[in-house]
Amino acid sequence: MKKISLLRMTLAATALSLALPMAAHAHRGWLLPSSTVLSGAEWVAVDAGISNDVFAFKLGPLPLNKLRIVGPDGKDITPENLNTSGKTRNSFEFKPSAQGTYKASVTNETLVATYTQGKNNKRWRGKAENFAKEIPADATNVNVSLAQANFVTFVTVGKPSDAVLKPSNVGLELVPLSAPNDLYAGETTQFQFLIDGKPATNLDVSIIPGGARYRDKVGEIRTRTDAEGKFSVAWANAGMFWLNASEDNGELQVSGPGSAVAIKPSHALPVGTIDKPTRRASYTATLEVLP
Repeated sequence: MKKISLLRMTLAATALSLALPMAAHAHRGWLLPSSTVLSGAEWVAVDAGISNDVFAFKLGPLPLNKLRIVGPDGKDITPENLNTSGKTRNSFEFKPSAQGTYKASVTNETLVATYTQGKNNKRWRGKAENFAKEIPADATNVNVSLAQANFVTFVTVGKPSDAVLKPSNVGLELVPLSAPNDLYAGETTQFQFLIDGKPATNLDVSIIPGGARYRDKVGEIRTRTDAEGKFSVAWANAGMFWLNASEDNGELQVSGPGSAVAIKPSHALPVGTIDKPTRRASYTATLEVLP
C-alpha cells in the first residue's frame, strides 16, 4: 500500500509541475498580446513565456504547442513571424482585419505514467501510441495521468462578436458571459468555467495583475465558482490580468498559485489507465482591463 501511494504521489506531483500555471513553485505560463482592442486592421504581437511574476521575461519561453488563432468567422489564421527558439519567450504575430473577436490559444498536453518493475519505481512520459511498446510487460502498479494546460487571450477589432467564445465542451474552458475585451476598471464582470461542457463547480480561481515589480504585494484576487460554474471579478484597476483555474478528478488538491500540494488519502486516489487516464486540466487567460 505504501509503495502504491508513493507512486500515485509521484505521478500527482509530476502532472502538477507539467501543467505549469498552478505549480507549487509558482511557475506561471501566459500569452501576452501587444494589443487587445483595435479600431482597424493592425498587427498584433503575442509573447509566450513562463515566470514567477506574471508577464515578466524571466524563467523561459512557453512552448507554442498546438498554437491556434481563430477569427470571428470561425476560420483559422496562420501566425506569422513565429519564434519558437527564444531564451526568455516565444512569440508570433497576426493581423486581424475583419470586425469581431479573435482568440489565440496554445494547448500543452503531457501523458505520464508511473509503474513498478521488480523493486524499482519508474516513470514514463510520452505519446499514447507508444505506451504499449515502451511500458515493460512485467510492469505493475501502473498509473496513467494526462496533464492538459490551455493558454488563451482575446483580441477584438471594432465591435465584439461571440463566435470564438462558444465552448467546445472538451476539457476545462472559460466562457466569458460578456465581451472579454470590454472590461473596465470599477466594473464587475461575470464568467463561467465548464469542464467537458458541464459547470465546473467549487473551482478555485486566481486573478493576478501584471506589473508586480512595481508593487509591494502581488495583488492576487481569489474567488471560487458557484453551482453553475460562475464567478464574478470586480476590477479595481486597469491593466493586464492573468486568470487561472485548474480541475482534477480527485487526484490533487491545490489551493492556488504558490501553494503546497496536498495529496488526498490513498483510498480517494483514482488509478488511471491508458484508455482512461486521470486528468488534471488547467486554463489560463490573459485579459486587459481598460481605464
